[in-house]
Amino acid sequence: MCLPPEPVAGHVKRYARTHRPEALRRAPRFRPTLVDPYRDHLRDRRATDPAVPVQQLFREIKDLGYTGSLNLLYRYITQGRAEGERPVTTPCRLARLLLTHPDRLRDSDTRLVHELTAACPELTDLARHVRDFAALLTPAEGNDDKLTTWITTIRIADLPHLHGFANGIELDRAAVNAALTLPHHNGRTEGVDTRTKRIMRQMHGRAGFDLLRHRILLQ
Repeated sequence: MCLPPEPVAGHVKRYARTHRPEALRRAPRFRPTLVDPYRDHLRDRRATDPAVPVQQLFREIKDLGYTGSLNLLYRYITQGRAEGERPVTTPCRLARLLLTHPDRLRDSDTRLVHELTAACPELTDLARHVRDFAALLTPAEGNDDKLTTWITTIRIADLPHLHGFANGIELDRAAVNAALTLPHHNGRTEGVDTRTKRIMRQMHGRAGFDLLRHRILLQ
């Protein structure tokens, strides 16, 4: 199916001019419904009692004059329109907050992490495991044994995405143990290797040894 060129060009311009992906998110636009006049009541009730049944809310707003159906109220709530006005937290931002040392978080970010982890048991476990692993990143004697304990705990936890991470560690366990226990590292060597590969990609693999050597020495 071919799309008209004007809408396509508009989309391309909008994406090209956006510096951050988050800026492309737009708030959903809903049509007015019969539930709108009772939104504040619904929000107050759900804030004080998050587990209140929808049927109970239906009876309450019906006593207040609501003339719509129960299905309309269901749809209104499942669309999130009965929730308070809150900014959306993206997965990337949440990952950054979990990977940042707690002492370096702003007060607002700390509160957000506490709210999110309190609302989701799996997220609480994930945050704890991330902090435990982060403590191992400072090289110290005995970290290899602590890593074994951490991996054992991860395999028991119901967090499949961390299982893959633990499996990857086991594939190169000797190198990981050395990184967590020894003060030495090969970061500078890896940096040179990465820079060399970048230069080779820039030249599309057509550079001979002499030209490649010359470019590496000049940088």
